[in-house]
Amino acid sequence: MHKQLDLSKLSEEELLKVRICDLPVTIEGTWIEKCIKELYRELAKKGIKFKPDCYLADEWLTPDGEPVLGIPFYLVHPSLAKLERKMMLDVEGGTRSWCMMLLRHEAGHSLNYAYKLYRRKKWQRIFGKFSKEYTNTYRFRPYSRSFVRHLEDYYAQYHPDEDFAETFAVWLNPRLNWQEQYKGWRAMRKLKYVDTVINEIKDKEPLVKTGVKYWQASRLKITLNNFYKKKRYSYAEYFPDFHDSNLKRIFVYQDARTLRSKKNITLAADVIKKYKKDMLNSVARWTGERKYIIGDLLDTIIERCRQLKLGVEEAEALAILKISTYIAALAMNYLYTGGFRKKR
Repeated sequence: MHKQLDLSKLSEEELLKVRICDLPVTIEGTWIEKCIKELYRELAKKGIKFKPDCYLADEWLTPDGEPVLGIPFYLVHPSLAKLERKMMLDVEGGTRSWCMMLLRHEAGHSLNYAYKLYRRKKWQRIFGKFSKEYTNTYRFRPYSRSFVRHLEDYYAQYHPDEDFAETFAVWLNPRLNWQEQYKGWRAMRKLKYVDTVINEIKDKEPLVKTGVKYWQASRLKITLNNFYKKKRYSYAEYFPDFHDSNLKRIFVYQDARTLRSKKNITLAADVIKKYKKDMLNSVARWTGERKYIIGDLLDTIIERCRQLKLGVEEAEALAILKISTYIAALAMNYLYTGGFRKKR
């Protein structure tokens, strides 16, 4: 695969056969380069000398302890962004505002590593132990005011390192008045610490000036086809069809012939909606899971049943028993793993 490959002229089938390392893409000359320059301007306005070295990677990342910043390769070419959207239903960082949010977050990680702030005792008192184990999932408190709210899913609550990165991102954003927005919040202590520590180090050279660029796109020999197979499996429960096979085992498909021959079939979505409150309360009580999570799950299943045109041909009580058992099993998986899918 030579470097003069024109991605815009490839069919999807042809594109999927290309290895990531063979993609003729760079940051230079793209809209991403403009976003990076904007990040550097924001840092400079705060008097920060450090500018994280940005490179193309397989996803948004800052390798642990490395003062560099990885940006997804799919953002620098329209054909790759289109493929990402089709495969993953969204393009993370695909808009300028979203991209800047992620750049500020990752810059927080990079700066933390560059100046080894995480080693400071006060940093650890405020944010927690940097050595805390990262898990595949995390449990968050949606109404907590001990953390800033920046990226979705209350990401600041994931780990002390993420807490610092999120706090830094809020502090850095020139369009946010964090002094006013977080007035009265416990998170204000963290924001003030960031403000103080940056004023202390901003004119100093970083302790770690270079870093290893892990998961660099130019070194990934996996094809786009295999890359997305693995990625889709990792994010399976976020796709609309995640529940399909199980829902089809519980309910029946309603085609025109079925509706004509079996008048007693009712919409599965309507049956679940009818008993939603009872199921929500019962599952929450016996699993200990929070109601808003179960409520969101029920809403997802109701909508999917409607899209699949599923119906109930047995007694409502039996159908509700089956779907309640399914919901309870999902809730227990989420309670102990942070995800609805049973871990292998």
